[in-house]
Amino acid sequence: EHDLADWQFLTEHTHGAERLRERAAPWTFDRAAELAGLDPELLENFAEMYADISPAVLRCGWGLERNRNGGNAALAVLALPTVAGKFGVRGGGYSMSNSGAWNLSPDTWIDTPEPDTRIVNMNLLGKALLEYHDPPIQMLFVYNCNPVATMPNQNRVLKGLAREDLFTVVFEQVMTDTAQLADVVLPATTFLESYDVAKSYGLTNLQLVRPVIDAVEEARPNVEVFAELATRLGLDAGRDQATDAEALLHLASVLPDEIRQPLLDTGSVVGVADGTPIQFVDVFPRTPDGKVQLFPEELERESPAGLYRYREDPATSDYPLTLISPATEKTICSTLGELRTRVASLQMHPDDADARELSTGDTARMFNALGEVHCPVTRNADMRRGTVGLPKGLWRMSTFNGSTANALVSDDLTDIGGGAVFNDARVEVARVMR
Repeated sequence: EHDLADWQFLTEHTHGAERLRERAAPWTFDRAAELAGLDPELLENFAEMYADISPAVLRCGWGLERNRNGGNAALAVLALPTVAGKFGVRGGGYSMSNSGAWNLSPDTWIDTPEPDTRIVNMNLLGKALLEYHDPPIQMLFVYNCNPVATMPNQNRVLKGLAREDLFTVVFEQVMTDTAQLADVVLPATTFLESYDVAKSYGLTNLQLVRPVIDAVEEARPNVEVFAELATRLGLDAGRDQATDAEALLHLASVLPDEIRQPLLDTGSVVGVADGTPIQFVDVFPRTPDGKVQLFPEELERESPAGLYRYREDPATSDYPLTLISPATEKTICSTLGELRTRVASLQMHPDDADARELSTGDTARMFNALGEVHCPVTRNADMRRGTVGLPKGLWRMSTFNGSTANALVSDDLTDIGGGAVFNDARVEVARVMR
């Protein structure tokens, strides 16, 4: 509406710009600002700054997609540099994870055909264990994961894992909450004891991970355990890759020479192409025609409300508070949750705490229709009003009643991609007399 869109770029390099414009039209500064709780003038100033400045780059991280509108949120963010014409100059455009820049598809080194088996979305683990009957899940092998701490609808997951007729194997480095519920626990190596090839998130580095110590006791890497399972099941897969080192050499054999040799010789390859690609000058989207798809019809069909359409906040008068579960310096994931020695605190803005007669140190009951969490309260003026926070990655020992934030997260899925809606938990908090 302010004639700030780069229509020449949109015409030459995109599909679906008019459909995007149609869906964007209802989102005035006033409507967006009211919904986000921001000053509309602040949004307008940002739009003008972004339109005027070059180079301008948007860094889109992970987390914004973990709600009912998450896929559309990411689509909208990544559409901005296209509409504003921020490509074509060094330092412009957008950045997300660069790990895909190497284009190392598993198809290039996995020779075994994909088996014709059912695929279960892990965010529906509790539902799958309790409700999938055609056929039922009778055996669960857990690796690289601690589902009791990380899956939505924690109480449902716990109920599923408690089934007497479910045989559960957990392949782990530490005795997690999930491992405590296993029939068999197998010791897994850490990254300090095994080989791997690591792709960078932010940079364009490819690095060889090498063990710095021997495997401790009976701990084994994923490759060896899966290779032995394949052998015992009479499968051909992995017969020539029975060890970590053999799997690494197999992977290296399919890499181009310019990547394989420096990776094996020095342990690192820096950059792809010339290492300093400029978007829409020497690198283009991996679409059939190299153009941006601003309105992919397949995603329009997949998304329940359609692309760039907002599904309303699930808050109700019974559960008015938004629960978020950010990472902390001690729990960027659940692996190190065993090292937490204190009970976690629920962070609340003083105004929300006052409305519920809560002081720092009081024990609170945070609850919704899915469950409840008992923990102490910390009044924190840095929290946004209407939002409460409990760290992600907690083990059950980190609260008074053995439930964590995921007990209050539904196993509904995001609008695109089948992700978890961790940020859609809506709760109430009340004081517990202890």
